[in-house]
Amino acid sequence: MSFKYIKKMPGVGDILDSIPLSDDLREVKKKKDEEIIALFKGESDKFLVIIGPCSADNEDSVCEYVSRLARLQDEVKDRLILVPRIYTNKPRTTGEGYKGMAHQPKPTEAPNMVKGLRAIRKMHIRAMKESHLSAADEMLYPGNYPYLEDVLSYVAVGARSVENQVHRLTISGLEVPAGMKNPTGGDIEIMLNSVQAAQMPHVFVYNGWEVKTSGNPLTHCILRGGMDGSCGANMPNYHYEDLMRVSEAYKKRDLLYPAIIVDTNHSNSNKKFYEQPRIAKEVMWSRRYSKTLRNRVKGLMIESYLVEGSQKISESVYGKSITDPCLGWEDSERLVRDIAGLQ
Repeated sequence: MSFKYIKKMPGVGDILDSIPLSDDLREVKKKKDEEIIALFKGESDKFLVIIGPCSADNEDSVCEYVSRLARLQDEVKDRLILVPRIYTNKPRTTGEGYKGMAHQPKPTEAPNMVKGLRAIRKMHIRAMKESHLSAADEMLYPGNYPYLEDVLSYVAVGARSVENQVHRLTISGLEVPAGMKNPTGGDIEIMLNSVQAAQMPHVFVYNGWEVKTSGNPLTHCILRGGMDGSCGANMPNYHYEDLMRVSEAYKKRDLLYPAIIVDTNHSNSNKKFYEQPRIAKEVMWSRRYSKTLRNRVKGLMIESYLVEGSQKISESVYGKSITDPCLGWEDSERLVRDIAGLQ
């Protein structure tokens, strides 16, 4: 075999026992879950903004960002629900580059998955403790979800994972909202297939157990744009016509709580992070124009950090992305206020 076994990973119980979530923070998460779930069920007319760094690469800067976000949440609490992006795994198109804190607790050091699992749990709990905001993370590795199950209020499945059977079945066992992104090619039927699969109950093998799930009715679509494979051009799918097309496609399926989240970056922005405010405002105006979209489009995803842009790991600028470029804090703060004004 070409595998070299480095170390046995700790069990979920070992990690949770050594880095426990306090009872008061469990209550914080419970209340936030209830607020977000009410939005997806149509019982709340608030709007969701999932916002934060492309990848959570440094505990101190991430927690500072989330604490700033908490102060902004107090300001817009009547209209918006802010959920910090604390993305601890980073999918790589070619396999090269920083794969997230779960792999490398310190980007300048060698990968260490055991330290990584402890580091991401510690960071999530610290961020919640300091802000009273529970976070979103991407499910890149379904088997890792139990290490964070008690701290996450939202889960996203990325464009490269959305067709994967294990991701779909695992999402069917979650009790929090989960977004399925359209694949990189932009096919909305594949995305809807994933939503449909995750809303159904399943029996399968998960982390060494035969398990049975009840289905997750809060699974929904995330539009992130696509790419034309013949020429490599980005194809946005956030325009009014795109949103109506997905809304109509929803009607052809027997799905619960149909909802759309729009990712303002990635192929929607042609990877130009500074276009995110324009895209977000266009989506908000589309919701204002159409009652259908006002009921269907539930939120936005925005990539934002303390410092605008991106950097190489060796540059070590505090609060600046080492993966995709992000909006800086001042522009992000202004954008959140603008979104609240258009809500």
